[in-house]
Amino acid sequence: MSGKWLKRTLAPLAVLSLAAVTACGDSSDPTQMETTDTSQPISISFFGSDPNATWNNMQDDVGKAITKATNVTINAEYDVSGGGTQKISLMTASGEYPDMIFPKGSINKLVDAGALIDLTDLIDQYGPNIKKVYGDDLSRLQYSKEDPSIYVIPTNAGVGQTSFDAGGGFEVQNAVMKEMGYPKIKTVKDFEKVLKEYKEKHPTINGQPTIPLSLNADDWKIMITVTDPAVNATGGTPDGEFDINPKTYEARLHYKRPEDKEYFRWLNHMYNEKLLDPETFTQKNDQYLSKIASGRVLGLIDQEWDYQQAENSLKTSGMAERTYGHYPLQMSESTKDHSFQDAGPPVGYGIGITTSAKDPIRIIKFLDWMASDEAQVLNNWGIEGKHYEIKDGKRSLPADIQERRVNDNTNFTRESGIGMYNFSVRYGDGVKDPSGNYYTTNYPEQIVAGYTQPEKDTLKAYGATTWKDLFPAKEEFPVKEWGAAYNLPAPNDPSYTVAFQKSQDIVRKRIPEAILSSPDQFDSIYDQMIAELSTDDMKQMEAQYSQMIKDTVELWSQPVAAK
Repeated sequence: MSGKWLKRTLAPLAVLSLAAVTACGDSSDPTQMETTDTSQPISISFFGSDPNATWNNMQDDVGKAITKATNVTINAEYDVSGGGTQKISLMTASGEYPDMIFPKGSINKLVDAGALIDLTDLIDQYGPNIKKVYGDDLSRLQYSKEDPSIYVIPTNAGVGQTSFDAGGGFEVQNAVMKEMGYPKIKTVKDFEKVLKEYKEKHPTINGQPTIPLSLNADDWKIMITVTDPAVNATGGTPDGEFDINPKTYEARLHYKRPEDKEYFRWLNHMYNEKLLDPETFTQKNDQYLSKIASGRVLGLIDQEWDYQQAENSLKTSGMAERTYGHYPLQMSESTKDHSFQDAGPPVGYGIGITTSAKDPIRIIKFLDWMASDEAQVLNNWGIEGKHYEIKDGKRSLPADIQERRVNDNTNFTRESGIGMYNFSVRYGDGVKDPSGNYYTTNYPEQIVAGYTQPEKDTLKAYGATTWKDLFPAKEEFPVKEWGAAYNLPAPNDPSYTVAFQKSQDIVRKRIPEAILSSPDQFDSIYDQMIAELSTDDMKQMEAQYSQMIKDTVELWSQPVAAK
């Protein structure tokens, strides 16, 4: 039993009833205490750092089934924007936290504040399903080499994930590709040509000016649609803000790659050719989505989860032809898109239990139930007989449910609750349960069934069944030893935090400035940015990040031991 866990949990546990304490005997060890009977109702407060437009206070079908099975209700609050950073800063200042929290990239703030419980012993004693799902890779959940505590249970991705579809890359409306004769599209120049020629033929769509390309640069999403693609489109390995040498583990800000500079030069060209939305760096997220939902944005460089709400609106508005296909475009045909490079089991972003929780054992039992086969099928498929059926031992979606999932997904999700309760570790796409069925509904046959007809037509024209078929397979790349670096906790050092934030401020100022400049000003602005990112404090930050990567690789080679 770790002293740290005891220190952080003893005070909250002291409020348990005398009956509960008496029933368990030795009250000096919180993990030996039997908590309130799980047959008794409990409300667990939760804060999520990502927005959730479909949360329905567990009054949906899946939410009601979860409460019925566990006697647990979740009192949830979701951040609207900003990734939870401001809200979590307020929490650490006040010392008041919800029972559970999804801190996203702010986990270090909570660790510094002593706000998170070390889950190592709780998982060991009360988490058989969690341990079953993660198997021998439990060491990946440890926070750092210096502090090998487990503070969060990863929830953002599934274990054993085999992605059967692509949700990123460069997007082009299916209507555009059809009218242009489904041309060969391999490079950004091919992308540019298609958008330019279609706009010339159709200067307006639905009575509004046609927008060849729009990007979402609102707050942190600038990374998703503006800066990250510089790596993806130049054969780099997606690792957040850093470029990591696979042999030495040395890291540098990826903007220092010469290839990045050329990608941003191309965006500068797109702007000066009037092909890039001039409001890209001033519009808000809802304005970006509204433009997409109008059907007049021909191309995107985004992730589907970011614009899916708008694409769902296109489907419900009878504009399915204005939905988008995904293409692994590169600056040059000599490089490959690394979107599907294997990063191993998911780590990083997840849900933790705070020191404000009065009953951490009850909560970990709930999180463990959410990792059970029963809960995973419920969360992914819904209610048998209502959302799915079983014929000859095989789960399948009825036609009317499939139609709603495709064309009315937002309302369907709000009513059904399917996919909203990712409160624990889970299996990813492609993993089968003991019955021989997939845990998730994202498998080839179902994915194809979920495509709109325009998507199917486009894929057929390119000789593909799913969008992933157009992308390089994971077998073409080595497994990343450090996993998904952008999900790892940042070095826990104030000097690193200050320097990193400074780098973000520089990038978010200079990149838009360079893109919106005249072509003859681009080099001087970009080179000035590189100089600002090459000061001693920046180099020290890169050295700290490099050491973190090296420590992570070493840490993951060691097994987890109960404390």
